[in-house]
Amino acid sequence: MKALLVRLSSIGDVVHTLPALAALHRAGWDTGWVVEPPSRVLLEQNPLLDQVIAAPSRRAFDWVRAFAALGAVRARRYDAALDFQGLWKSAAWARLSGAARVVGWERAARREAGSARLLRETVTRISVGHVIDKNLALLAALDIDAVGLREFPLPFSAEAVARVDAFLQGSSGEGLVVLNPGGGWASKLWPAERFGQLARELRSLGCRPLVSFGPGEEDLALRVVAASDGAATRSFPTTLLDYVELARRARLVVAADTGPLHLACAVGTPVVALFGPTDPARNGPFAPDDVVVRRTPGCAPCYSRSCSRHAGVMDGISLDEVRAAVERRLALARA
Repeated sequence: MKALLVRLSSIGDVVHTLPALAALHRAGWDTGWVVEPPSRVLLEQNPLLDQVIAAPSRRAFDWVRAFAALGAVRARRYDAALDFQGLWKSAAWARLSGAARVVGWERAARREAGSARLLRETVTRISVGHVIDKNLALLAALDIDAVGLREFPLPFSAEAVARVDAFLQGSSGEGLVVLNPGGGWASKLWPAERFGQLARELRSLGCRPLVSFGPGEEDLALRVVAASDGAATRSFPTTLLDYVELARRARLVVAADTGPLHLACAVGTPVVALFGPTDPARNGPFAPDDVVVRRTPGCAPCYSRSCSRHAGVMDGISLDEVRAAVERRLALARA
């Protein structure tokens, strides 16, 4: 039996769907995945996947590439297509895949309710906490009960290991703390200057703060380093798999609700997570010892990129709170 997973973006959401891939593999299904280019590197060369199909993103849509990708999908003759995203575009990929069964959540549980019209089978909303378990609960349509599974199959990259080894100059990463100030939504981010102040505090605790950054975030990383008075260093420009290797070596990762936070959680690195409008119970850390620091706006939980009610809410998280959270998480890790 062959199943197609449709989760196009974003990085964190793709990470949160990986346990569903693991569950399908455990149940004996052959699998493929339709994904947009930014997250594709997390799926390519994954031994659990037989096919990875790059769907053109909305900003760079190309009909020629779209039809070629669709042809590759249909040639696999999938038995079931699972829409984990709940949008018109994800439902369209699932429906056009040619799979006999096109499965997704009912209208009430979808981000774009009308897209349920493209499905052949809908699953009734199930009361689960974390979005990982929501994804796993969709597999009930295939008679797979995997809620609670926390297994994140990620591809191994010898090149990423070599780049990180060279950057760390052969050290094991002893005392390394990764600070990730960037992310997709400005309203979810803690101020760069406060990350710099945190780096100074970390140095006094005997840690080595390292500032990671993604494409277009170089200036943000430099602002953190400048505010640290020499306590922090900037990482080299990492791919997602480079970042995974850095996170594996780190003693701790401090980040907001962004893809790098979720990748750190996936590889089991201790984290301190900084949250504002979004709900940490839904998409935050799941390890019992990880620590969340949050300011909750009146609109919470809010998943709107632009909202006057939660604008600036992250500024309310103090340096003292985050330092206390870091000290607590480091102590739990030592214990």
